[in-house]
Amino acid sequence: MQVDVLNVEGKKTGRTVELPEAIFGIEPNDHVIYLAVKQYQGAQRQGTHKVKTRMEVHGSSKKLHKQKGTGGARKGNLRNPLYKGGGTIFGPKPHKYDIKLNQKVKTLAKMSALAYKAKDNAIVVVEDVQMDKPKTQQFTTMLKNLGVAGKKSLFVIPENSDNLYLSLRNIANVNGTLIRDINTYDIINANVLVLTENAAKVFTAEEAEA
Repeated sequence: MQVDVLNVEGKKTGRTVELPEAIFGIEPNDHVIYLAVKQYQGAQRQGTHKVKTRMEVHGSSKKLHKQKGTGGARKGNLRNPLYKGGGTIFGPKPHKYDIKLNQKVKTLAKMSALAYKAKDNAIVVVEDVQMDKPKTQQFTTMLKNLGVAGKKSLFVIPENSDNLYLSLRNIANVNGTLIRDINTYDIINANVLVLTENAAKVFTAEEAEA
């Protein structure tokens, strides 16, 4: 799959990048995408929710009245869940929401997400962006030139750049990530995938090594 490389002004540079069909041309698997997104979102949950049981709430442990002979129902103590201020029955307890996925499943999910972006023509490759200092306005102008301004975008770069990160972090609907940190959720959550030229070439290099 050949993709034109654009410059920061949104014009073709005359160069193209080959995105391997073995990654971007596969038939997407919706179920593994679901599993990968479920794992990602579950890992974001703290799981610290908790309520107090009848053993943990404050209150006397004295039986309210004798068991028999009153003509009324049997009663325990004030910490009974049926009374106001009593413990909670079957309430939530702290636990993790992580689920385990095999590496092959996670890899297939990521490839499926990339394949969907390729099918939707939602991949833009831009020449490597160099910034001497953080410039949010300059980055916003580049997005407009690329035709992705206002769209939920995932901007992928090959290596860490503080100036680029500081330039895009305050722009609404724009998320930046390193190529090694890209995940299924971020890809699916974005409307358009913006790759720098060297980031796009990483896929070709990985395919060659495989």
